[in-house]
Amino acid sequence: MTTLKELDTYTSQRQNSEMNLTAEDYSLLTDLYQLTMAACYTGEGIEQRRASFELFARRLPEGFGYLIAMGLAQALEYLEKFRFSATQIAVLQGTGIFAHVSDRFWTLLAQGSFSGDVWAVPEGTAVFANQPLLRVEAPLWQAQLVETYLLNTLNYQTLIATRAARLRDVAGEQATLLEFGTRRAFSPQGSLWAARAALAGGLDATSNVLAALQLGEQPSGTMAHALVMALSALEGSESQAFTAFHRYFPGAPLLIDTYDTIAAAQRLAKKVNSGEMKLTGVRLDSGDLVTLSQEVRSLLPGVSIFASGDLDEWEIARLKASGAEIDGYGMGTRLVTGTPVNGVYKLVEIDGIPVMKQSSGKATYPGRKQIYRSFVGGKVKTDRLGLVTETPMGEEPLLQLVMKQGQRLQAPETLDTIRRRTVASVASLPEATRRLDHPVGVPVEISTQLQALVEETQKQTSRSVS
Repeated sequence: MTTLKELDTYTSQRQNSEMNLTAEDYSLLTDLYQLTMAACYTGEGIEQRRASFELFARRLPEGFGYLIAMGLAQALEYLEKFRFSATQIAVLQGTGIFAHVSDRFWTLLAQGSFSGDVWAVPEGTAVFANQPLLRVEAPLWQAQLVETYLLNTLNYQTLIATRAARLRDVAGEQATLLEFGTRRAFSPQGSLWAARAALAGGLDATSNVLAALQLGEQPSGTMAHALVMALSALEGSESQAFTAFHRYFPGAPLLIDTYDTIAAAQRLAKKVNSGEMKLTGVRLDSGDLVTLSQEVRSLLPGVSIFASGDLDEWEIARLKASGAEIDGYGMGTRLVTGTPVNGVYKLVEIDGIPVMKQSSGKATYPGRKQIYRSFVGGKVKTDRLGLVTETPMGEEPLLQLVMKQGQRLQAPETLDTIRRRTVASVASLPEATRRLDHPVGVPVEISTQLQALVEETQKQTSRSVS
């Protein structure tokens, strides 16, 4: 029994908190209608019926030929820890919104946790429109309540991982790619997920210290203009600012475009050539990066040149095509923001009965599905979207059982494993699918059995609504 004092304490802490998220809050991080629907299911006595929901994108963001699935690790962690405390239930009751629901609903929340199965494509796998990244098979009330968190997690991380994979594909294997997006991510929590997705998608390192250390990675970064301006003003010159920073961090690149980029490079070249300084790298953050990088290269031929400043895959492609002398890139705003992945989470089967949405422009495919992928010469030839009951015809089924009765079936994969899968998955795609301009997706066929189920479900729906 939750006491009034405990309830007041919980509410006060949440109202005066910094809006941080902890595992104990997972269950309440949902949209209200998930809870009201679950309450309605309970009142109607159908909350335990077996339901299957699939998470997929109806269409790809404009200019994208594929998506890289990401976010499964966080999704499974959430499902493992999903449960309601007595205090949270009391808080919900205190809203007054649920005044007319059955008492069985509160018992359900108090005693329940996620007990379903999850099928998913491995993180780092290329997928296309209307292909399930994940399927949840669970009691109806559970499968419904987890929708919001799963969409939030997989949509955002899939976007970042896809952008990272495209950046790597364009920049090439030898380029150093750094994630600088923390200050532009949509939230502090989002910045951690963005960093992980970027690394798993192919980037080398992140400047986010917390994310890097939590992931067992080494954070990476350079310096800001503020240090150059502050030390120049207080110690006399830009050169003295560089010397001071280099004294403490001799391996870090120096940001040389605060004032006059070429003049800074010339002064550094004198120090390098005289043996006074061993410089590993410089960073350019503004100006004509093509011309500046070429001039800096002529002055500092043995020094790595990094570029930053609103870069994305299209800009990197342009820089390379224009002959820029750049060895590495730092990506921030355009990596962690931009056109979203509009993934949806739709009911496809309830109590063994296939169902489908038939709204104009938003129709879905009924039944539990599998992605069957075929290869020719190591390249993806075609995908077949079919039912889970179908037999692969020399194809690779992509969706794997990753959680059984609420328990993970394997330990979380390492970032290195996911990175390698991402690289291999992108490399297996046709060139037309990988290109930035007018990409052409891999053909996705609808199996004969799935098409037959669509027609039969439409007939059943017509009879039930007439």
